[in-house]
Amino acid sequence: MAIRSIIRIVAMLIGLFSLTMLPPVFIAYIYQDGGGNDFLAAFFVTLIIGFFFWIPNRRHKSELKAREGFLIVVLFWATLGSVGAIPFLMSSSVDMNLATAFFESFSGLTTTGATTIAELNDLPKSILFYRQMLQWFGGMGIIVLAVAVLPMLGIGGMQLYRAETPGPVKDSKMTPRIAETAKALWYVYLCLTVACMLAFWLAGMSLFDALGHSFSTVSIGGFSTYDASMGHFDSEIINIITVVFLIISGINYALHFTAFSAKKFSLEVYRRDPEVRAFIFIQVLLTGICFLVLIDNDVYSSIETTFSHAMFQAVSIATTAGFTTTSFSDWPLFLPVLLIFASFIGGCAGSTGGGLKVIRVLLLNLQGQRELKRLVHPKAVYKIKLGNKALPDRVVEAVWGFFSTYALVFIVCMLALLMTGMDELSAFSSVVAMLNNLGPGLGEVALHFNDVSDASKWVMIIAMLFGRLEVFTLLVLFTPVFWKN
Repeated sequence: MAIRSIIRIVAMLIGLFSLTMLPPVFIAYIYQDGGGNDFLAAFFVTLIIGFFFWIPNRRHKSELKAREGFLIVVLFWATLGSVGAIPFLMSSSVDMNLATAFFESFSGLTTTGATTIAELNDLPKSILFYRQMLQWFGGMGIIVLAVAVLPMLGIGGMQLYRAETPGPVKDSKMTPRIAETAKALWYVYLCLTVACMLAFWLAGMSLFDALGHSFSTVSIGGFSTYDASMGHFDSEIINIITVVFLIISGINYALHFTAFSAKKFSLEVYRRDPEVRAFIFIQVLLTGICFLVLIDNDVYSSIETTFSHAMFQAVSIATTAGFTTTSFSDWPLFLPVLLIFASFIGGCAGSTGGGLKVIRVLLLNLQGQRELKRLVHPKAVYKIKLGNKALPDRVVEAVWGFFSTYALVFIVCMLALLMTGMDELSAFSSVVAMLNNLGPGLGEVALHFNDVSDASKWVMIIAMLFGRLEVFTLLVLFTPVFWKN
């Protein structure tokens, strides 16, 4: 394995990432919040780290193979989350130790949206903007962004793209060249971000809040610039805009590209897709259940308010965004637990959502139905079809393998949190929130994660990485066969 070539590539990507610390410098200058020097210092520190590893390895170049691709993705996310913590550690506005700073950085980049900061309202604008921007870059995957410029770095990109893009049927490319595919994805991503920002701004948000919340909405991240999250704005229009863009971002971006690149835009592309139909059905079903339970328990004074909160929280949690308009943990216990379990499904494959992905849940359901039929007709041959297309058994096997590994990682992470002293409800909801890249939990982590121990935070960081890299990408590094020539 070409270790020195890998170090060279990661070092160059770290150097590129250092540029993300310059926009907060301008934000600090505009708002005069005093955070500009901290971010400028963090920029130089990150750039020096990149140069430190690049200079001795700058002449080592080799073509990427599949194994190198997986290793670079994991190393890049680990190093990126680490250097992303530098501004939090150097900032004079937030008092964070190493574990807390790493937690906040990894939570942003993995679009988990869990925070350790209890008083967001009092933070400088530069820090708030940096948090939102971390989620935006993490949303589609910084590796996919890097793939668009990898030809300039002198290496191929297909291995990175396959390792990074979420979903079980991700090997189909939208364009003949991988760099063009990545650019197409980011073109759609950027257009949605601009549209979301304009919608928020026209609905009454300030330009700063509109930009920041468009970052965390389109990335399905869930970070906000206020302690009350979206509830701070107390606006039905803003709630509806958020729900619309969360649903759009929860759909496969390849479908968006197909729909918008056609000569005439048509919703038929979405209607024909079985995963999108299932995704929309889940959102409608959860909204209906939440609405009926809240009405039955007289939680809110009017039907309109009840429906608004029910729809917002159902979509926000089910898509793994984690925005809140109210403390949904105070609802009748059935609803928070239902929504927490709904986050296991998450968004569509190829979207910015977390969770297992809708298509995997669909395939698990179809496989379960096939096994029931085989009990009745043992000699019959049944093929699993998605839409009108029969799927090879290899795909179904991969989904079962993913599900079983996902469950194993969940159990191990939960036991690790229990060992650190967390109670059962908090430990369970924390692992759900981290592994599904959801954000908010229940129990002692319903509001923030500032009060959990440092040991718990490190366990959660690992769970975030497992969730963001969809388990296998990270787990494959721990298999002996991976390191054999």
